[in-house]
Amino acid sequence: MNRLREALAGHIREKYGVELAIVLERPPKIEMGEAASPVCFELAKRLKKAPRQIAQEIAHGLGKVEGIARVEVAGGGYLNAYFDRGAFWASARAEQSGESRAVSGEKTIVEHTSINPNKAAHIGHVRNAVLGDTMVRILRHAGNRVQIQNYIDNTGVQVADVVIGFLHMEQRTPIGVKVMAQEPKFDYYCWDLYAKATNFFAEDKERAAKLRGETLRAIEEGKGEDAEVAQVVADTIVGCHLRTMARLGIGYELLARESEILHLHFWDAAFEILKKSGTIQLATSGKMAGCWIMPWEDEKTRINTENTEGPEDTEKTEEEENSQDKIIVRSNGTVTYVGKDIAYQLWKFGLLAKDFHYRKWPNAPEGQTVWATTSEANDPAAPHFGEPASSVYNVIDARQAYLQKVVAAGLRALGHEKEAEHSIHLSYEIVALTPRCAAEMGYELTPEEAKKPYVEVSGRKGFGVKADDLLDKLEAATIEEVQQRHAEMSAEEQKLTAHAIAVGALRFFLLKFTRNAIIAFDFKDALSFEGETGPYCQYAVVRIRGIRRKGKEAGATDEVVTKESVSRLLAGAEGNSLWELLVAAGSLDYAVDAAIATQEPAFMAKYAFQLAQAFNNFYHRHHILSEADEQKRAFLLRLTELVEAQLVGALSLLGIEAPEKM
Repeated sequence: MNRLREALAGHIREKYGVELAIVLERPPKIEMGEAASPVCFELAKRLKKAPRQIAQEIAHGLGKVEGIARVEVAGGGYLNAYFDRGAFWASARAEQSGESRAVSGEKTIVEHTSINPNKAAHIGHVRNAVLGDTMVRILRHAGNRVQIQNYIDNTGVQVADVVIGFLHMEQRTPIGVKVMAQEPKFDYYCWDLYAKATNFFAEDKERAAKLRGETLRAIEEGKGEDAEVAQVVADTIVGCHLRTMARLGIGYELLARESEILHLHFWDAAFEILKKSGTIQLATSGKMAGCWIMPWEDEKTRINTENTEGPEDTEKTEEEENSQDKIIVRSNGTVTYVGKDIAYQLWKFGLLAKDFHYRKWPNAPEGQTVWATTSEANDPAAPHFGEPASSVYNVIDARQAYLQKVVAAGLRALGHEKEAEHSIHLSYEIVALTPRCAAEMGYELTPEEAKKPYVEVSGRKGFGVKADDLLDKLEAATIEEVQQRHAEMSAEEQKLTAHAIAVGALRFFLLKFTRNAIIAFDFKDALSFEGETGPYCQYAVVRIRGIRRKGKEAGATDEVVTKESVSRLLAGAEGNSLWELLVAAGSLDYAVDAAIATQEPAFMAKYAFQLAQAFNNFYHRHHILSEADEQKRAFLLRLTELVEAQLVGALSLLGIEAPEKM
């Protein structure tokens, strides 16, 4: 496809003196070729000639393109290209090794998960982490040098609320909180406490504002009991989050903690840059008096500096949210989330002339090495995390789109247009529950809620599905099925198989929807072996492995496929059905490129499902092992092996393992 695109662009430039971006589409039927371009319709406008005439000129004059058998004119002026089927077979077999492309020199940062460390992770956080982790896998497969960062907002208002809950509502001492933090479900306890604190603040807003202001200042300065408890809460819950995500095969290289942005004076440096450039201004009157603000063109000035902000504080009106985001420093001197995020983004691109200190994170999940920023002495063995990035993907939910625009606007105002353009907000919509799923998780629904297509969750209200509970329930349902089907397996083997299916079901369910779609999660839908699900794709691999085992036992896998037999078998009407499966199997990198170009991991999920579907159709149409024609049997087996390699590769990019049995 790329060679064809380059050849067409070069030929048009040379023959007509016109520079055009070449669009290539997949024709609706395999008989119409594998690539079609409407470029002649655009050329017709410029050259004042009929599109079909131009198409005929190009088809005759293009010359040989490697991998393309011929180019024909179709319809009123389309150029349809037909692949060289034998050459495609050879290149697809070479790609079967599954090797990633050569790694490029420039660094890309993907920041994902970034859960406020004040309570257990929930299903919405899992969507963030799965999207980010999948994007990392896809980018790395395409040859990008990717660094995975997880931003830890350990000085924000959500942590402050839990600190207030412990010290003021429950009257606990710092030592008492440290003892509690040793409990295995500490993040669950904080989940409930955070919800109680929300109700506590709602009773007296004046008390809430005073307590939050004092607690935030103490935490930011790192002084007193408030800061001591905040550190215990945040560090313990980060450990819980890391273990939760490790269950899904997700890991991180750097935990970038907000406390170091303050204590290592990143914010001070950014503050001076922002002030000197005039990017932010001190408000001297009105509700914003005493605040440092970033002026905004579509000013809707209804500012409430008492409001809090943060990536999970999403229950204010859009106007309140947007207005609050423009405040960089509150009137009480504390820095807003967006202010610290601007400093962090400047550091990512190497624009702050400062670097963190680093230490290994203690008690990282088994098999993982995780580093974290620190205000203490730097570990000289730490990787060079401070190397500037060329692109930054921030995986943050769609409700924070305005905040991300403010961060990019800050970069632009400082003259960093290129960096602002390469600050990519990988946004996504919420994850809700079907009423059936909510009921299965033990939530009581009103008759009105039971009739809705989905039920929204709220961490602030304590209503939602904790990630570990979700995984436990998925694994429990799956292991029951595995035990029934495979009583011969050892208990450990059954457990590992159930885990692979449960993780595959959850990850695929969260990835098959485009990022802008609201997901209504449902256990039954996710675990189904039929339809567009993870288990359906995994089962296709299991089926292929069964065929290969039987073929090996019969000695059929030793047969060699000749080039002549490939050309013969891929010709004609029957050959077209085999060719369609081959094209699907050979399109893994095409799907990877599409996912990166559109920043949409759903392309990979769609590819895996369509390949599994194409194989199942092929399996029901052909008697592979009982085929009488030796060359055809050998070809069908090699094609089956190719599908397995590509499907396993696609699932791996989705973070999904293909078990041996299901």
